[in-house]
Order: sequence, then structure tokens, then C-alpha cells
Amino acid sequence: MQWLLFGPELYFFLAVVVFTIMAMRPASGSRHEYFTALVLAALGMVVCLAGVRSDGVLFSGTYRVDLYSQVFKTMLSMGLFLVVCICTNLGGVNRKFHPEFYLLLFTSTLAMMMLVSAVHLLTIYVALELSSYSLYILVALQRRQEIGLEATLKYFLVGVCASAVMLFGLAVLYGSVKAVYLSELVQALPAVIDRPLVVIGLLLSLGGFFFKLAVFPFHFWAPDVYQGAPNQVAAFIASASKVAAVAILMRFVAVGSGGSTYVAQALVALAIVSMTVGNLAAVAQKDFNRLMAYSSIAHAGYVLIGILCMDAAGYTATIFYALSLMLMKFTCFLVLVKVAGGGGSLQIDQLAGLHRRSPLLAMALMLALFGLAGIPPTIGFTGKLLVFIAAMQQGYFTLVLIAMINVVISLYYYMLVIKPAYLLEPPNDLPALSVSPPVKLLTGTLVTAMVVIGVFPTYVIALARAAARFII
Repeated sequence: MQWLLFGPELYFFLAVVVFTIMAMRPASGSRHEYFTALVLAALGMVVCLAGVRSDGVLFSGTYRVDLYSQVFKTMLSMGLFLVVCICTNLGGVNRKFHPEFYLLLFTSTLAMMMLVSAVHLLTIYVALELSSYSLYILVALQRRQEIGLEATLKYFLVGVCASAVMLFGLAVLYGSVKAVYLSELVQALPAVIDRPLVVIGLLLSLGGFFFKLAVFPFHFWAPDVYQGAPNQVAAFIASASKVAAVAILMRFVAVGSGGSTYVAQALVALAIVSMTVGNLAAVAQKDFNRLMAYSSIAHAGYVLIGILCMDAAGYTATIFYALSLMLMKFTCFLVLVKVAGGGGSLQIDQLAGLHRRSPLLAMALMLALFGLAGIPPTIGFTGKLLVFIAAMQQGYFTLVLIAMINVVISLYYYMLVIKPAYLLEPPNDLPALSVSPPVKLLTGTLVTAMVVIGVFPTYVIALARAAARFII
């Protein structure tokens, strides 16, 4: 019954086959692709939840299934389902490409699920590349070809450079310790971690994960991709893609650091620069999509704070923070999709009068932005608190102080978004936004989750702590 350990991946592979067949059929005017994707994504969450307690090793030890990987697979399936829910109007994608859109969406999710379970260097690399190339093509599906192709080209070029850097780092690691399994690296690295070549190889290997997470200096693609991609694709990149990046980065740092102070110092420097660059650049943004991109760069810095602690508290806080980021970022993009309508990017001043046009969407946006800024009683406040406490316990007082200064900066530009939504009126009298009952239910659920988990985080923290034990 070992194949049951591979259940979520098999299910999503079958879903990919379904959309491959649909893509081969002549285009029709119906929306059966959307309903098929919605049902398959919902069933995918059930499959992942059913296998959350699975434990074992597959494919000659190259694939590890444990609570850690299964929790992240559940989060990935949840992120996919949420993104599919806002695909009722794919205004940014040509109608004839809708089957391919869902095909690539499910393929990328499958690759990310493989990524979080991979414990072999080549398996990690192949899974990372499969997820990345799926996203490159998804961005290129933008109906406005000039914008979409420009964003895709930048995304692809930065991704290829990051991939090359990562592959070179993996080769240096293998040449230094003659190990390709993460379990072998745990045993071999402590004895040689102080060698400059090993430290350089390890840091270069992390480059591919930094690219996925949009960590400085691998962040240059993010603003253009968030603005140029279809909004649903940008939502997927900002939420589900970041979850997978956090998962593999944590696993790699946990087994590859070997207690090295050099790795910790490098992560401290990257965290500070990512937070500062992301927040300062976001202040000047007038486009909501680009602001979300720089916000993601800043939050990559906060994620690194939890990871560089390299202990149970830090990993627990990072898992919790990954969940909170997924919910908050998706909520922002849910509002973006409904307000922008046609699939293009959204100027911040276009949010004027949102409280009157749709009070529910305005409230959801406000809570999500407050959560991203770390304002209680949201899930974002609890996530930041856990990360900062873990860092303080490891003696990173100065780092936490710099992070707190960045939190204040972020609060300023988040308020610049909330201001037009609640305090300004549009120059023209705009009609009320049409929000369907399913979208109202989804929005209400997200608002409730952001508040309830923020106030009562005990169960989620306990689950994150149990998952973190598998990578220590």
C-alpha cells in the first residue's frame, strides 16, 4: 500500500491528464473547464487532508512523506482551490486558452507538492524547475500580449539565472561532500561547514529558493510579473507559490546549515535588505499590483527571520507565517479581481468609494492589509509576534528592532490603500459592485479565518510545532 503515500500527487497528476484531454478538444463557449477545475480542486483538498498523517519514504529514499510535507501539501491544495474560486471571469486570459490555463495551474501545484517532499538534490531541482516553467507560461497567457510577454521575459531571465546559480551551488556541494541526499548532508556538513567553498556552495544552492520567495537580490521579476500577469496568476504566485518556497527553504536550511554562523549571518543580511528594499519601494507605488509585489519582497525578509533561528520555535513561527501570508495575500487579490474586472492591473485611486460599492470587500481588504502590517487581532499580528519572539530567544535583538521599524513603514503604505477605499469618493458615480453569493461566502470565510486564527491560534500553532519536529 506504499502507493497511498503518493496519493495527493497521483490525484493531481490525474487532474492534469483531465485538462490535457480537454485542451485537445475544440474550443467551446461553455464554462465547463471552470466547474471541472473547481470540483477537482475541492476534491484535491479532501485528498490532501485524508493523507495528512501519512509517513514513509518512496523512490529509493529520494521522496519523504511526513507531517511536515503533508501540511504544506494541504496548504498548497487550499491555495489552488482559492485561486480557482476567483476564476469565474478570466478576463485576462483568452477564452481559447482556458483549458491550458487550468492545466498549467494544476501542473505547477503538482510540482510544488513534489518539491516539499523531495529530499534528493536532483529531485529538488527538477521539481523546482517544473513549477517555475509552468508559471512562466501562465504569465504569458495574458490577453494583452505586449505586457504579458514583457513580464514573462523578465520572469524567465531572472529565473534562468537563479536556476543556473542554484545548479552550480549544488554541484559545489556535491563536489565537497559527495552527498546528494539531504539526510547525508546532515551528517557530512558539520565537519566541513567552515570551509569557504562549502559555505559558498550552500548559499548559491539557496539561490533558486530565494528566487521563488522573491528575496533580494532575486526579486527584480516580482513587480513586473505581478503587474503583467493575469490577476489570478499573480494571486497564485503571491500565495501558493510562496508556501512551497518557504517549505523547501526551511527543509534545506535545517539540514544544510550544520550550525554554521556564516549561513545565519548571510540570512540576517538578506532579511534586512529584503525588508527595507521592499517596504521603501512600496511607499512610492501607485499601482496596487506592484505594491503587492514589493510587499511580498518585504515579507520574504520576515520569513527569513523565522528560518534563520534554526530551532523549533523559529520553524513553527515560519509555518504559521506561511499560512497567514497565503490567506492575507489571497484576500487582497480577491478584492483586486473583483474591482479591476477586466483582468488588468489596478491603480490605488481606483479603490475610491469601495466601502460604498461593496462594504464586504472593503472590510476584507482592510483586514488583510492590517494583517500584512501586523495589526491585532489579525492572523498577521500573531504570525509576526511568533517570528519576533523566536528571533529574540536566539539573541537577534537588533534584527527584530530593524524589522519593527519596517513594520511601521509598511503600515504607512497600507494605510495609503485603505484611505481611498474608505475616505475618498470616485470622480464619477460608480455603480455598486456585483458580488455573487459564493464570493460573499468565500470572502466572509476568509475574514472570519483571519480574525479567529489570529485570536485563537492554539490549534494551528500546535500543528505547526508538530510538523516542524520532522525537519529538526
